Amino acid sequence: MTDPDLCYLDGNSLGRVPRATAARLADFVEREWGGQLVEGWNRWIDMPTDVGNELGRVLLGASPGQVVVCDSVTVNLFKLAAAALADRPDGSVVVVADGEFPTDRYVVEGLAARLGHESRAVRSDPVDGISVDELDAVVDDRTALVCLSLVDYRSGALADLEEITGLCHDAGALVLWDLSHAVGSVPIALDQAGVDLAVGCTYKYLNAGPGAPAFLYVRRDLQGRLRQPIWGWFGQRDQFAMAPAYEPSEGIRQFLTGTPNVAGTIAVEEGVRLFAEVGIEAVRAKAERMTSMVIELADGWLTDLGFELASPRSASDRGAHVSLAHPDAGAISRSLRRGAGVVPDFRPPDRLRLGPAPLSTGFVEVWDALDRLRRLVERGEHLGAFGEPFRVS
Repeated sequence: MTDPDLCYLDGNSLGRVPRATAARLADFVEREWGGQLVEGWNRWIDMPTDVGNELGRVLLGASPGQVVVCDSVTVNLFKLAAAALADRPDGSVVVVADGEFPTDRYVVEGLAARLGHESRAVRSDPVDGISVDELDAVVDDRTALVCLSLVDYRSGALADLEEITGLCHDAGALVLWDLSHAVGSVPIALDQAGVDLAVGCTYKYLNAGPGAPAFLYVRRDLQGRLRQPIWGWFGQRDQFAMAPAYEPSEGIRQFLTGTPNVAGTIAVEEGVRLFAEVGIEAVRAKAERMTSMVIELADGWLTDLGFELASPRSASDRGAHVSLAHPDAGAISRSLRRGAGVVPDFRPPDRLRLGPAPLSTGFVEVWDALDRLRRLVERGEHLGAFGEPFRVS
């Protein structure tokens, strides 16, 4: 649905539009919303849990009743972090990586400040991500909650889900994983790893569109104990009784808040359907091959032009995007997007991120993008020729 000559390597920020999703949304507008009007809620009302169950089965390694599609990552982080801290009244420390995605740090640090807790940072290497040894040195018996990303948004570094979860549990802490750059790029086994809590977005590798609803996971045995802080009517036990007092639903529905985004949830459902058809193992294998291709071409073509690899070199240690460091990365990114038909993104201070989403990107597209990048920098076309930075880079 875009220019066939475009090399789109920003699937780690926003996925392309699947044809099936476009058709399904058109049908929703015409037949469901347009034809059924309010009667459509007889089906739509259960979509957050129905789609959550399928997302859990296909991509998260989660059995039914533990995943719900709702709200945004930021709101879900707040809900789960607040619930976790209320469940750990004797814990006074929250731990978050110093290089964590900003919204995660802001939410966790804001909650700590509000509750008078200590917010403790663990060092996250800008290339290799979280070190288990460094985390072990920071987490102790005063720790209530640890919040980390499974795939580092800067470099794509992949953390050890099971080992880190076990380390946090040994200290008596709950762990909250952000899966935003992981879901749809690597296999995930939440139940097997004993994960407590997780959140993630759906507009990257799941291709559900800008502003699509996020998801959250709460391990089954915690659902009767944790209480989320936003008491919305979709989380009420008998929603349409319009009772004067709030009584939370049993199970995962209690983590809903307000009216769900139906169109966005339909797009999530279609994205999950694609992965169910292809299989996450096949997607993972292609991601490893494509990101390895990026690195091989960068080694051969870009090293002499001042680029350095800023992601793990081993495919097993990274997700589905690769970062290259260059002093002029911001200008190079702008020039590629404005004049070369290549869409990467830029992250300060000097990272050019290349995210060839496995479901929608081909190997020829990767080759062409790296070739155009090489030629652009060789000719110096990025040097002051393309104006101010994009507002969204």
